[in-house]
Amino acid sequence: MSEPIVIDARRLLCPLPVIRVQQAAESAPPAHTITAICTDPGAMHDIPAWARIHGHQVLETHQDGREYTISIRTAVG
Repeated sequence: MSEPIVIDARRLLCPLPVIRVQQAAESAPPAHTITAICTDPGAMHDIPAWARIHGHQVLETHQDGREYTISIRTAVG
């Protein structure tokens, strides 16, 4: 299995974290893990909502202080 894609979206405001994840998902293979590390609290809602709309699976959301981590698995097909 290949390494997850990690997006450093710290200090980026909406909609840039979602756009960065979308760009990564477009080039990622099916069923690949993408993890975004953000400082915009809106990303905790925006990225999972975007993922569900596009058929991706939300694996985990986590908050550690002012950093938010969202992991998704890209759609299979």
